[in-house]
Amino acid sequence: MDHTQAQAYLLNKPFSSVGQPFGEGVDVFKVKDKMFATLAPGKYSEGEPRHWWLNLKCDPDEAQALRDIFTAVIPGYHMNKRLWNTVILDGTVPHKEIERMIDNSYLLVVAKMTKKQRDAVLVHL
Repeated sequence: MDHTQAQAYLLNKPFSSVGQPFGEGVDVFKVKDKMFATLAPGKYSEGEPRHWWLNLKCDPDEAQALRDIFTAVIPGYHMNKRLWNTVILDGTVPHKEIERMIDNSYLLVVAKMTKKQRDAVLVHL
């Protein structure tokens, strides 16, 4: 999955929006004003290709398991390392697995909303 596919999938979620509150270059994806993902160009090392980095909320146990399975999944860059993972979009994590991680991040955020907000979102899933 590349960054344009990730962005399209993120924006296809009900009530999702994108902004740049941290400045140009860091897209922040929200569901009803609650952040569930960020997407930005990753760190650059000379001589290496520049990959996009996708931050996603995650259950703490699953977060560690994903880091153990995929070298392109690391503790959340500039995020709470226990609750967020960064997925480096370098092509090594299967497309469907990234979609599953996005879905989980979205649902974790929706689950913390008020019942009224949660119901308004879940009816569209």
